[in-house]
Amino acid sequence: MDEARLRSLTPGVLAALVRRGADFAAAEDAVQDALVEAVRAWPADPPREPKGWLVTVAWRKFLDAARADTARRRREDLVEEEPAPGPVPGADDTLQLYFLCAHPSLTPSSAVALTLRAVGGLTTRQIARAYLVPEATMAQRISRAKRTVSGVRFDRPGDVATVLRVLYLVFNEGYSGDVDLAAEAIRLTRQLAAQVDHPEVAGLLALMLLHHARRAARTAPDGALVPLAEQDRGRWDTRMIAEGVGILQAALARDRLGEFQAQAAVAALHADASRAEETDWVQIVEWYDELVHLTDNPVVRLNRAVAVGEADGPRAGLAALAELDDSLPRHTAVAAYLHERDGALAPAAQLYAEAARTAPDLAERDHLTRRAALLNARLRR
Repeated sequence: MDEARLRSLTPGVLAALVRRGADFAAAEDAVQDALVEAVRAWPADPPREPKGWLVTVAWRKFLDAARADTARRRREDLVEEEPAPGPVPGADDTLQLYFLCAHPSLTPSSAVALTLRAVGGLTTRQIARAYLVPEATMAQRISRAKRTVSGVRFDRPGDVATVLRVLYLVFNEGYSGDVDLAAEAIRLTRQLAAQVDHPEVAGLLALMLLHHARRAARTAPDGALVPLAEQDRGRWDTRMIAEGVGILQAALARDRLGEFQAQAAVAALHADASRAEETDWVQIVEWYDELVHLTDNPVVRLNRAVAVGEADGPRAGLAALAELDDSLPRHTAVAAYLHERDGALAPAAQLYAEAARTAPDLAERDHLTRRAALLNARLRR
């Protein structure tokens, strides 16, 4: 069984343990131990019911830990409740777990980090990258969150805003990261939209659909990244785009603008252009101005600098970029692109090479290295 499939079973196994009385932190540790055991045992002897196997092994792991610090009577009660091996009902508890992890006893940032690690299937490194913090810092944050909820009854679910943040980050990692979680994030957001009448839920669903519609065009047959301006727009999923635009329009009509609706509006403007040259960059800058007002997020300001460079010329973009901290991830790559657009090929090649050395993944590193090589070849002619 591949890693993505194994990770997809984790929420259901975790939910089974929580329903049977395990506190969340101990249950999460037990599930992780069971996954390690699965990686070791399954290649030689794969189970017929993978989820049932994981539930049984995780419960036994939990019991082993519980026996170390609980009374004999409680131990016997837990043993009597041990689930029998075999098929497990296919109830989908994933969205419920997202709400439970967004517990009122946690700060929103800690709740998001814990959910991404325990339910979303992301590694500590991936979460740290999403939050723009060192891996060690994120590991401490997750550990503190586990300690906070250890022994807490999960009968007070958290708020929608925290769950939306988690789903957004899971989608982003699935869209561009190591494990394909994008489709799962869309599925859960659809469920949430069916349960909660909120314009930001609709905005997030629209944003996901509009980005996912371009996925087939994002990579070349050899796996190389294809920038948005160079993508074959005939490969975009027009049905998904139409659905996303329709959901967005209904959300915007309620006049309760939020960051996900604004991001979706930017994506819709890209989707509306049949050719890259027809993109309405002036409107995109205006939507980024709204996003800056809503979030004051440095990544939003970075994206705005790119949009300004397209709408008002690369020097205007470089002026906007100069106002930002140059340690911001992808700052150097944006500077390289804007210098290239301004005709400054030598500085652009140098910046592309520098950006490649700190790229977050192999595909992006290869793309930046190719850009540097292409410009250097042009300079030698």
